[in-house]
Amino acid sequence: MKQTRLVKILTACVLCAAALGIALAQETTTTTVDPVTGTTTTATTSTTGTITAYTPDSDYIMFRTAPDAAPVRYYYTKETTILDPEGHTVTWSAIRPDIPATVYYTNVGDRVVVRKVVLSQPAAVYEKKETTTTTTKP
Repeated sequence: MKQTRLVKILTACVLCAAALGIALAQETTTTTVDPVTGTTTTATTSTTGTITAYTPDSDYIMFRTAPDAAPVRYYYTKETTILDPEGHTVTWSAIRPDIPATVYYTNVGDRVVVRKVVLSQPAAVYEKKETTTTTTKP
C-alpha cells in the first residue's frame, strides 16, 4: 500500500516538473517602460509556422502562423541569426518557401523584427558533381 502511494506521489512530482519545464521553455515576454528612469526593456516572443516567401534583396520574410492565416511581414536585420534544428548557424540561403520554422521576434514600433529563426527541417544541401567520361578506341 505504501509503495503504491509513493509511486503516485513521485509520478505527480515528475509531471509537475515536466509542466514547469515546458512553461519555462516558452520564450514569451513583454516590453516594459520604467516610469522613473524612462528606460524601455524589450523582450522576445516566439511563434511557430511556415516561411511563405523570402527575397534576398528585401529586408523581410513572409511568415504564416496557421494554414488558414494570412502571411505577415517579419523584418530582419544584420543581427538576425538562422539556426538549423540542431542549433548550428546556417546562412540565409537555407531559407526557402514552405519551410516550417520558429521565429523569435520583438515589436519595434509598428514593425515585427526577427531576432532568430530556427528551422524545423535540416537545410537542404545541394552538391554539384561534375564527371568527365573519356572513351578510348581499342
